[in-house]
Amino acid sequence: MGKANVNMICDIAELSSLFEKSSSLDDFLQAAVSVVAYHMQAAVCSIYIYDDKTRDLTLRATQGLSLDAVGQVKLRLGQGLAGLSLKELRAIREARGSLSPKYQPVSGIDEEKYQAFLAVPIRRGLTRVGVLVVQDPEPDYFDKKDEQALGAIAAQLAAVIENATLLQELHRRDAVKPQEPAGAKMIKGRPASGGIAQGRATFIISGRGGSFQTPAGVPDGLTVKDFDLALERTEQQLKDLQRQADEELSDVAQLIFSAHLLILADDEFSGEIRRRIEKGSPPAEAIVDLVNRYIQIFSASSNPRLQEKVHDLKDLGHRLLENLIGGGRVQGDYSGQIIVADMLLPSDILKLATEKAEGFIVQGGVTSHNAIICRSLQKPMVMIDPQQFELFCESCEMLMDGNQGTIYVNPSQEVLREYAEHEKTLQELEATAQVCDVTSTEDGTRIHMFANINLLSDLKPAIASHAEGIGLYRSEFPFIIRNAFPSEEEQYRVYSRIVESMEGREVTFRTLDIGGDKVLSYQGEVEEANPFLGLRAIRFSLLHKDIFSEQLRAFLRAGAGGNTRIMFPLIASLDDFLEARDVVYSCMRELDERGVPYNRDTKIGIMVELPSAVVLIEDLAREVDFMSIGTNDLIQYMLAVDRTNDQVSKLYLSHHPAILRAIERVISVAKNHGKDVSICGDIAMDPKMIPFLIGAGITKLSLPSRRAYEIQQAISGVNAKKAAAVARRMLACSRVSEVEALLDTQTK
Repeated sequence: MGKANVNMICDIAELSSLFEKSSSLDDFLQAAVSVVAYHMQAAVCSIYIYDDKTRDLTLRATQGLSLDAVGQVKLRLGQGLAGLSLKELRAIREARGSLSPKYQPVSGIDEEKYQAFLAVPIRRGLTRVGVLVVQDPEPDYFDKKDEQALGAIAAQLAAVIENATLLQELHRRDAVKPQEPAGAKMIKGRPASGGIAQGRATFIISGRGGSFQTPAGVPDGLTVKDFDLALERTEQQLKDLQRQADEELSDVAQLIFSAHLLILADDEFSGEIRRRIEKGSPPAEAIVDLVNRYIQIFSASSNPRLQEKVHDLKDLGHRLLENLIGGGRVQGDYSGQIIVADMLLPSDILKLATEKAEGFIVQGGVTSHNAIICRSLQKPMVMIDPQQFELFCESCEMLMDGNQGTIYVNPSQEVLREYAEHEKTLQELEATAQVCDVTSTEDGTRIHMFANINLLSDLKPAIASHAEGIGLYRSEFPFIIRNAFPSEEEQYRVYSRIVESMEGREVTFRTLDIGGDKVLSYQGEVEEANPFLGLRAIRFSLLHKDIFSEQLRAFLRAGAGGNTRIMFPLIASLDDFLEARDVVYSCMRELDERGVPYNRDTKIGIMVELPSAVVLIEDLAREVDFMSIGTNDLIQYMLAVDRTNDQVSKLYLSHHPAILRAIERVISVAKNHGKDVSICGDIAMDPKMIPFLIGAGITKLSLPSRRAYEIQQAISGVNAKKAAAVARRMLACSRVSEVEALLDTQTK
């Protein structure tokens, strides 16, 4: 048919461009249908938006049907082919739509002459948003690739549509009065991501937006024209930030500033500010008053996703004021500021980091996904208790130490000088620290060091640290940060970048590992009394095999010409593994039928992190191609200790005798069966545990690149033969204190 390549229609840059040029959601949707119709050479493209309260679909944009039908044509959920697509959350493709028993003609929209029909649901996770439909007079015009392309674009549309819907809801909300926090001098929190940051406190508190005040020194005589210029500059800055995010964090930065731009374009926001100025209000005062009103409305909303947008409003308010009165922060609204928040989503952290926030102080325990993202972005994070919020004050000067979990409010010159000297020493050490190409023990035993990566931005340090490959790619982060499940095409692009960057070196993709403390904001309201023991990791994937298969196909395709492996997390039984492996084989057969190239030699393995897997390790070893010991979860589940719970965290011990014996058993069985075995988790970057691991037979470690030099140095000081003897003594210990005594002896 000569249609454009799938990549063209899925190009996020093109969608971003459409969004930038649109003044409203309807303009954006109309532009989107025009572009989709053009690329697919389809006579018709239409978008229907779903209202969950009325359970109706409304035609909101079309190219090819009667424009008079926009806003008038409504379908019930399940009505017609479009309604059925959304009800069952699946694509529907018909060679002749009018011959389908589910076809329901709509009079007055001129669709009678179109035969070929293709509809894909627009969804945010499992939440229904709308339907994207294409039609053409030629029967059987659309194929499987068209279906994949529409699915990819629908996933991107979902985020913009959701933000616009939230904006509509906000106009119906009442206001509440925010409260102001107090201040103090020094606070002890819990470290989550290392590093030092200095700056002013900026609050992002649910239900308490932190009201604006008209800044001092506002020039006299500012006019509507000055406001319009500030509006224009603000819009351009946000577009520049989005482009920068797309370039640097293309795997996760999908339209992250769409809410900002939609609010800015909303006539009830910027239009109301302009009207107030025209009626005589000073421009700065008009901005402050309306932003405060919106902050109160957002904060008071019963919709948690609307509450999440409070800091988007604060961001816009700051930007508008800076651009109006000539402030200094034009390249990043949060430069020189430390974020103090009661809750942050991973997408919030990404957005704020892009806007140059210096660090994060957040309420609660250390949630692994937020901490991991901060480490990847090299931003310090400290966790604090709810009552400690009263010790901060808005705009107070702070210095935070993410390594120790210490926060200084209005730090003394002595503290600032001490940290400045510390930072200088660290920089000098980093400048001289060089990771060697080859890692060996003192007596010549070769140890292979692989990198853990979470975002594409982790690839550069992995390569710089001479990683021998990627030992663990945590594939969940593009899922966690986005507003909807990424499509197969979107995932394929991300995974391909990783394989290409490694240039033939081994890459291990771990399938989606969500649940526990890693949740999807769009997964729906799923309450679990014990989320770490609930629907997570491979259990989620096997329950949602459509999502699982999309990811597996993307892994397989990205591996074409490369050296790739697929690893399943949280395997509890041989049945789990065999069922998951069968899905891989099914995906291979499907790719063969489609004639799509993929890595036929993809190795399939497991992460050993459950006690049941340790017990069944002999049975598993006979079936798997490789194993990786995931020590973080293994310790948690074997010792029944929630590692994010401060009350029991001291019981979370990597050197517990049961843990040591479990690790040694897995290594021994893997080697007896000739299967590759590696280790990852915090234990792999603990210098004092390195002798035990080497002594127990580990020759392959997977760890963050930033720890590579330190661990390589620790390895070079180990004598493998002596380490084996020490490991045997540690394995014979039955008490934690006995193991600790041996660890103390070898570090002296």
